[in-house]
Amino acid sequence: MSTYLRRLAGPAMLAAALALVAAPAAVRAQTVTSDAEIIQGLQSVTSDDPGISAALLRQMAQQSIAQNPGIPTQTPNLVQKLNQLAQITVQIQFALNSPIIRPESYATLGSIADAMHHPMLWNYKFLVVGNTDATGTREYNLRLSQERADAIVQALVTLFRVAPNRLEAVGLGQEALQDPSKPDAAVNRRVQIYNIGTVKPMPAAQ
Repeated sequence: MSTYLRRLAGPAMLAAALALVAAPAAVRAQTVTSDAEIIQGLQSVTSDDPGISAALLRQMAQQSIAQNPGIPTQTPNLVQKLNQLAQITVQIQFALNSPIIRPESYATLGSIADAMHHPMLWNYKFLVVGNTDATGTREYNLRLSQERADAIVQALVTLFRVAPNRLEAVGLGQEALQDPSKPDAAVNRRVQIYNIGTVKPMPAAQ
């Protein structure tokens, strides 16, 4: 369990923990990235600011749907932009066709919050991106992924006390498939977190 989970053992977290204990073993199984790996992934910031925001990515996803009737066979422009950023990919489990985060994923959220509260990342802001596979319509997937990204940001703010001005949420649906050759594969259902720069200018070195 992450440091922040232990620190915030309030009623909501207690309920989540109890639900986790009650969950079947097969449901609990998921990929969990360690605190150190999350910090390492999010701190490798380049000196260039690509000017990426949730609003820009939302616009690019809508353009992708309008301009490409099928599954893109080449890396979309929005993916090329995202690839410039320090990032991590995590597996967050949701209820079927719902933005409700399953209890077994709160440990992962706690690890992400720990990294965001770490002194090396305290002054940075982050983009939370939801992705789906290609099952369902593109419009439905876009809406569901946005709702899920919003749910993650809300959890980080309300349960783990990450400042809301450090987080933006955007759902890309199936417009940024990790494996376009297998559009329905589970690997495409993922959450990515990107470091999009500092909240305020860094203090001068002494």
